Amino acid sequence: MSVVNAAVFGVHLIFAALWAGTVLFMTYAVLPTALNGDSSPGPLSAITGKLRTVSRTSALLLFLTGGHLAATRYTAESLTGTGRGHLVITMIVLWFVLAGLVEVGASKLSEGFDQQKVREPARNARPFLLGASAVAILLLLDAGAILGLY
Repeated sequence: MSVVNAAVFGVHLIFAALWAGTVLFMTYAVLPTALNGDSSPGPLSAITGKLRTVSRTSALLLFLTGGHLAATRYTAESLTGTGRGHLVITMIVLWFVLAGLVEVGASKLSEGFDQQKVREPARNARPFLLGASAVAILLLLDAGAILGLY
């Protein structure tokens, strides 16, 4: 593996872990705090902004680094005709789903926090963030499966 490919792979892994971890933390720690009304809209709004920043930055970097990795490791035939290729395609689909779920969930939170509400926006965002957490876990499992096939 070249130095460039190793660096690209490292960035890819770091931002995949950061994205998944941020989504899981938001769902596990921050969302229950909002559902209980134990926090105020200001700090929750700032945390939601960080979630969006991490999500959007990670999505962009994973697109760029994943594209590089796919271009240097796969052909069209190996993506569509092998188990590892199918896992890569699954990862891309899950990546889009995760990005969408996080965007919708964060929007529902932000809209409510802007109105100085806490519990209602948390309730509205909960299904999307739970879904995003499930997808984040699936992405990590998919990545492990891909690495296990090397």
